[in-house]
Amino acid sequence: MPKPLLFLDVDGVLNPVCPGPEADFDTHTLFGYTVLLSARHGEWLRELAEAYELVWATTWEEEANAHIAPVIGLPRLPVVRFAGYVPQPGDPRVPLMELFSAHKWAPLLRYAAGRPFAWIDDVIPPRLVRASLWRRDRVLLPIDPGQGLERRHVDRLLARPPRPSAFRPPLSPWAAS
Repeated sequence: MPKPLLFLDVDGVLNPVCPGPEADFDTHTLFGYTVLLSARHGEWLRELAEAYELVWATTWEEEANAHIAPVIGLPRLPVVRFAGYVPQPGDPRVPLMELFSAHKWAPLLRYAAGRPFAWIDDVIPPRLVRASLWRRDRVLLPIDPGQGLERRHVDRLLARPPRPSAFRPPLSPWAAS
């Protein structure tokens, strides 16, 4: 059986806004922006790669492989494409108030194609997080963008990875709940 997918965001997750001084981040300038990255995140993600198939789910898209992965010691990872995504029949409806926060949802569901997955991001609509609490095939883990990915998140993902559902509801696989 294939490993569950782990969809990874960069900004706010691997590149936090204001981590504490003990967090051990190095400053990098990429595309004229200051980016904070930690070798510790690379260690944690390599640990997670033993249980998950890591996939970039960031607006950095392929640039994450070129600029983020080498700095934190990751190999090239598959990438979910968001730029230019055209909604397709069967995509979940996104409420108007969630157009920004839920713009990744349909592409992630299409990429997963029914496989169990976890998604770590600093912008996940609370409605989707609540709906995922009752599913065993999805783990949506919101990250505080100020602090970014922390060890407790890694421990949570390792302790309870998503797994195939025993029951498949007769709803569209793209539905939020």
